[in-house]
Amino acid sequence: MATLIRMPEVAAGATEIVLAKWNIQEGSVVKAGDVIAEMETEKAVVDFESETDGRVYKVLVADGASVEVGNPILVLLAEGEEASAGDALLGGSAVAPVASVASVSAEPAVAAPVVAAVVAPPVASVVPIEPAATVLADGTDRRFVSPIVRKLSHEQGVDLTQLVGTGPGGRIVRRDLEAFIAQRGPVAPASPQLGAQPAPLMPASGSAIAKQEYSSSYVTVPHSGMRRAIARRLTESKTTVPHFYVTADCKVDALLALRKSINETSPVKISVNDFVVKAVAAALMDVPEANVVWNPDSMLKYESADISVAVATDGGLLTPVVRGAEKRSLSNLSTEISELVAKARAGKLRQDDLDGGSFAVTNLGMYGTKEFTAILNPPQSGILAVGAASPRAIVEDGEIVVANVMTVTLSADHRAVDGALAAQWLAAFVKRIENPLSMLI
Repeated sequence: MATLIRMPEVAAGATEIVLAKWNIQEGSVVKAGDVIAEMETEKAVVDFESETDGRVYKVLVADGASVEVGNPILVLLAEGEEASAGDALLGGSAVAPVASVASVSAEPAVAAPVVAAVVAPPVASVVPIEPAATVLADGTDRRFVSPIVRKLSHEQGVDLTQLVGTGPGGRIVRRDLEAFIAQRGPVAPASPQLGAQPAPLMPASGSAIAKQEYSSSYVTVPHSGMRRAIARRLTESKTTVPHFYVTADCKVDALLALRKSINETSPVKISVNDFVVKAVAAALMDVPEANVVWNPDSMLKYESADISVAVATDGGLLTPVVRGAEKRSLSNLSTEISELVAKARAGKLRQDDLDGGSFAVTNLGMYGTKEFTAILNPPQSGILAVGAASPRAIVEDGEIVVANVMTVTLSADHRAVDGALAAQWLAAFVKRIENPLSMLI
């Protein structure tokens, strides 16, 4: 029988997903397990596999379209089934051909939600549909609007009573809002001078000077899906997870010397960050009680060191996971991290590149930052913030000497990691990083 395929919830909590690319076309034969499309979440690309065999009858959305979770996207017919079965499934009405999206590739995959406006049908071609509403006792109506449209309309200053819904039952959906905004055109931001201006300062002598008007201008940059995800997750982390912090200074002269020696002969160039990730993994093996994740009913204790590595991209911060870091050689670890960084900056990370892990590393040393504290990446229990290594005066055997010192700060989830345990783990990390040969044995 004919099957109506709907947009799945490929990311927890997502209300809309971008259908980046179809791998099939009308008339194609698909088997259960075939990857028929690529979906873009706020931070990654996810393969969408067919759950049934069939022949593609109708593709209902275009490449690059932003689709609400649960909305129809595809109709499959069973072998030998007639087109009338697909039409019956769609309510007997013909489905207009999907529009192409020429500009989808102009942005990296992680920023794709903004292209939804391109696929909105021209306003002139929309057949007016009476919007679904309930008339209340005071004569006003209550319109049926998707939550994301209600939020975006508030941000864009759009009165929902001006919109005509084209969703199921006249529901106002995102494409209706984007079509209205496209027809309306850009709206100039409110003047920053609406409030009272402060009086100009006068010289102490009381002599008169000409008044000067000061003003500023700005450009409104809409939030990308990734930026919203980062804001939501970090706010959740900082407000719901009891953070505490432990800081240590690491003498890294031996590490820098070993790195120089390795890079003189190795075809794979090793970075300080590679040593840091390796030392974090070794410390988690030395203190396995710290390799845990808090759950409401239990503690998840990991046997392997799966470590997220923070990567700065144009769209925001991504944290792909290096799995089994304790088992990898430095050269293999360096290659894996380099590949993940390249994928992140090209917008080609998959969802499974981001899932899992109990610990994270974020390094701002290359920017000259001496030290900082980081916010935990839920549900992970620890994140190590790494500063720049620099020459500093230290006391060694009662003498003041100059050494290269790197400051690191551990942020820990106090529900899973107690203070003494955090201190024990950090001591293990310092021992490993100050004795780098121990990580090569």
